[in-house]
Amino acid sequence: MLYAGTTNPLPREEWNKDAPNLCVKALEERDAAIVTHFSYPEVQYIGSTSGCGCDFPHVTLTRGEWVGYPEIEVDDPQWAADERINREALVALFRESGEKAVELYGVWLSNDVDLAKPAHVREDITLMRILEPTFRFRERGFYRVSL
Repeated sequence: MLYAGTTNPLPREEWNKDAPNLCVKALEERDAAIVTHFSYPEVQYIGSTSGCGCDFPHVTLTRGEWVGYPEIEVDDPQWAADERINREALVALFRESGEKAVELYGVWLSNDVDLAKPAHVREDITLMRILEPTFRFRERGFYRVSL
């Protein structure tokens, strides 16, 4: 799951399995605790082309470490293509938003995760960093993205 904090709401978009694209949804009650991480007033869920956050480039947190980070090698051409499409779509969404900066927080665990747990890492990045093939959202990582 990837959440974005912004000054103004991002345009809402439902996920459509027949025409996969990013989806942007208002938070549901189960997501309410996530807002504690953000300084911006609008916090929304962003889903990848798979409908969840799975197709965003990411690494999961296991026993306090990110599995395989930073030497992730993608040897599946379809996986690499899906990641590239999602990187580009995310960057386009933020460029079109008119925001000067966006805050992102990623969680790739099961539904019983405590969304209010503190971030394991905080990082300031540029929007273009997301397009780099070596970039991965780290689970429970908080990113301030300058546009």
